[in-house]
Parts: sequence; structure tokens; C-alpha cells
Amino acid sequence: MRTHRAFKVLVTGSASGIGLALTDRLAKAGASVFATDADGEALREAAKERSWPDDRVHTAALDVREDARWTAAVGAAVGAMDGLDTLINVAGVIHPAWVHDLDLEDAEQQVAVNLMGVVRGMRAVTPGFVQRRRGHVINVASLAALAPVEGIAVYSATKYAVRGFSLAASTELRRKGVAVTVICPDAVRTPMLDRQESFEEADMVFSGPRELTPDEVAAAVLDAMIGRPLEVFLPRHRGWMARLVDVFPESASTLSNLFRRRGQKRRANLQDRRG
Repeated sequence: MRTHRAFKVLVTGSASGIGLALTDRLAKAGASVFATDADGEALREAAKERSWPDDRVHTAALDVREDARWTAAVGAAVGAMDGLDTLINVAGVIHPAWVHDLDLEDAEQQVAVNLMGVVRGMRAVTPGFVQRRRGHVINVASLAALAPVEGIAVYSATKYAVRGFSLAASTELRRKGVAVTVICPDAVRTPMLDRQESFEEADMVFSGPRELTPDEVAAAVLDAMIGRPLEVFLPRHRGWMARLVDVFPESASTLSNLFRRRGQKRRANLQDRRG
């Protein structure tokens, strides 16, 4: 069986949250990693604090909204690691808002990063993967890709789109030797989630029994690198619940009051503890 030490991986969003935990795990597993983030300074600080080995973990600033940056990053990754076989799209943003109060710039940023960042990344790496008839793309979506989530409608829409794009791309690319996996985790305790605690619009985000840790998601990603499944739901039971809502969207209205009250209470408790 192939071990993680053999992988040559480009990761986005490596300066914090899931991307940081994932880069840590890959480094410890002996993989070659090209870690990127829009915040180059924060990424350099993370590399210093985590003591990532310079010979195996390379860092670079990457704004996933820009084609030229993607082209440069992929070229640099191939040069630094003598190849590239895996792209893991983690970078994302969220701006909770009611639909009638949407800030269009915030909405456009979510589409540009969460959806088009994935599209641009896959467009940058898949020609090489197809040419070599091997490669793997892992896109981190969300359970919001399975069930509509009020208060974060644009974010939910982008994650629905990432999942749909990933499933369609998988059908195309598997015939050419390239795998695509989409990971759909529940809420994850990251700086991005912390920033949502002050928004009542985000009550539904906090409706689960607990938040996942970035390390739990990173572990699932490493498993997916070996098994190359089409979809992964975290936790599995919440994933199937979300799929049920997706099949019967009318149920979202029935369940929303229950889940919103639960999320409101949990969000308030978290704010009190931070007090």
C-alpha cells in the first residue's frame, strides 16, 4: 500500500484551521508538501512555530482567486517537490447574513474563494494529472453542501456548488486516471467559526452536538488520500441527516426552529465562556 511519505501535495489555506492541521499531519507523515495561504506572513509564522522541515514543507503565498497565482504556485510546487500528485483545496471564507441584508462584496468574495478558487485550482493542476494519467484532487466542502442552511445562504450555495462540481469532475476524470474526493464536515472549531459567534445569523451553524476539531478533518483527508473515496461525511450520521433534508427540502422549514433554538443557546454559551 502506498504510504503518505510518497505523496507530493499542494494544500491551500495552510495558515490556520483545517489547512494548518492538515499540513502538520502531512509533515509528520513524511509527505512532501507545498503549503499555501493568502496570508503569506501568517503562513511563514505557522511554519516557524510548527518547525516544519524545510526540505519537505515549502511555503508560498497564494490568492486562490487569481489564475496567474495558481499557475505560479503549481509551477513552483512541481519544481520544489520534483512533481505533484495531489491538490487539497481547503481555503474558504464565510460571511453570515440574512438574504435581505446581503453585502454583495461579501457574497462575491465567498463565490470567488469557496467556489471559483476550487475551479481555478483544479483547472491549474488537472492538465498535468490527465497527461500522466494519475493524480487526486480533494475538495473540502461542508455539510452545508447537503442541506440548505439559513443565515449563511451564500456560503451554503458555494459549498453545494463545490460538491456538484466535484461529483461531475470525478465522472469525467476517473476515466483518465484522476480521482476527485469531496469532504463534507460539520462545523469545525477554527478561527473562521470563532468569528461567527457574534452573529445571530449563524445560529444554525452551532446547532450540532459539538464542533469537529481541525485534526479530525485532517485525519479524514489523510485517509481519503489512500482510499480515494468519492464523498466523505463528517460525522457520518450528521451527513446522512443532511442528505435527508436535501432530498426533502421542505423538512428544513420544519426543523429550522428546533435547530435554531439549539444553535442560539450553544452560541450564547460559547460567548459567555469567552466572556
